Amino acid sequence: MGTSGVDKTVQDVMHRGAQCVGEHDTLRTAAQMMRDLSVGALPICGDDDRLKGIITDRDIVIKCCAEGKDIDQTTASELAHGLVWVEARSSVEEALQKMEQHQIKRLPVIENHRIVGMVSEADLAKELPDNKLAEFVHRVYAPA
Repeated sequence: MGTSGVDKTVQDVMHRGAQCVGEHDTLRTAAQMMRDLSVGALPICGDDDRLKGIITDRDIVIKCCAEGKDIDQTTASELAHGLVWVEARSSVEEALQKMEQHQIKRLPVIENHRIVGMVSEADLAKELPDNKLAEFVHRVYAPA
């Protein structure tokens, strides 16, 4: 059956080539990118090509639309949150621990100070035995 999940690194299971939304791009641009890429989250990169945060489709709806803000004036950096990431060579277990600790479902993956991909709970879940999967889901979705 191959290598077990605990022996794999994040780069073995991540989605490669994550596209960033620019920190000065509007939320409309971010939403259109999410639509075009069929993703629910985007890393936010600065002018220096460094990770500044992450934005989700839920952030746009809750923190912009529901608050009456203009999606054509609000920038991605205004809603940036959680500068949590994982190194590409980190273990699947380390990524799981970060997701559990921060109760997040997606992590940008960094290599040589640049974003190289994204890893999601679904990517990691495929690598876990059933008992670990149940524990992980409980911790990530537990109320804060």
